[in-house]
Amino acid sequence: MDKYLINGGNKLNGSVTISGSKNAALPIITATIIEPGIYTLYNMPQLSDTRTMAKLIKIIGGKAYFENNVMYIDTTECNSPIAPYDLVKTMRASFYVLGPFMSRFGKATVSLPGGCAWGPRPVDYHLTALEQMGADVSLDSGNIEVKGLLRGSDIKFKQSSVGATGNIIMASVKAHGETIIREYAKEPEIEDLICFLRNMDASIDLFGTRDLKIIGKKTLAGGGEHTIIPDRIEAATFMIAVAICGGEVTINKINPDHLVAITNKLIEVGIDISVHHDSIDIKSSGSINPVDIITEPYPGFPTDIQAQWMAMMAFSNGNSKIIENIYKDRFSHISELSRFGSRIELNDNIATTYGRENLRPAPVMSTDIRASAALVLAALGIKGGSSVSRIYHLDRGYERFEQKMTQLGADIKRSNI
Repeated sequence: MDKYLINGGNKLNGSVTISGSKNAALPIITATIIEPGIYTLYNMPQLSDTRTMAKLIKIIGGKAYFENNVMYIDTTECNSPIAPYDLVKTMRASFYVLGPFMSRFGKATVSLPGGCAWGPRPVDYHLTALEQMGADVSLDSGNIEVKGLLRGSDIKFKQSSVGATGNIIMASVKAHGETIIREYAKEPEIEDLICFLRNMDASIDLFGTRDLKIIGKKTLAGGGEHTIIPDRIEAATFMIAVAICGGEVTINKINPDHLVAITNKLIEVGIDISVHHDSIDIKSSGSINPVDIITEPYPGFPTDIQAQWMAMMAFSNGNSKIIENIYKDRFSHISELSRFGSRIELNDNIATTYGRENLRPAPVMSTDIRASAALVLAALGIKGGSSVSRIYHLDRGYERFEQKMTQLGADIKRSNI
């Protein structure tokens, strides 16, 4: 099992190019199922998650392959709306096939995502909305069985859900009648999905200022080309890495509008930032002011950067608080950060980090994608040798991570020993 060997303490300098967004790519790959056709997706990150989604396309009868960062997909002969457990257990986002399966086949068999019950994560939001649209939903041997002719409905989720918003948009584009999604998740990744579907001639429009109106069509324009947006979470991770390690780095191929919440908070931290059309210059002395954050739906501070921010606050010159409002139990990284000597106290969904403790190198273990990134960033900022194991988590969300860090001057190597 691969791990990173990191000799921390180096400053980061140079430039890095950000890959396409994983969180935008995954639903768009599944959206190609909705209407038979041949699709070309540019700026596609080569990650274990995108390769898993390509494998799913093949399992259901389609074709999918990479050429560098272009994915070619042919869904003309897809004929089996089943997502098996062996695939779904490795990647929660494979649940995105539910909406496309219903749009195309009027039925779906999708295994429950690994480690996920009906309630704690908003999987139930997807299912309740489909029931509102006329679907019959049942659970059989760990599989969710959904079938029925979908019709438009007026849908409002209990709280903002990116996954449920994307799934119901894809379920609605060929449903009978009009669907309204109230206070839909406005994350850039959802907007990219909407752009892709509109290029297929789907009828999706703003309804007022906070809602979406989707008028279903029997058929859409299958096939076409699309370029995946830049990965704002990867960009923010590199921004925080520079803040921790110090140095000067230009982060290229980004959309600065997607990073406003991060940029503003980093300026409070004391980081020098210059924003350009599609790049950001970051300059840091390594001195970090403590700054509180509250995770919120876009355009608020993203939950996917909470762990990395906590790692940075461990290097700050004071105390700070993190309030996690999206996934209130998303704190598995605290115990591993503490192995570096970080002092972090957790009370319900509020974490208090006491900065500038006696941080020291240590062996640590990844628990999920963003926690992995947080542990790597902490190790890069601490002088001496650390190791981060189980980095297959990180490989799900970051393309060529160690190569990009190495080109900036980090001493980081992959090892399977």
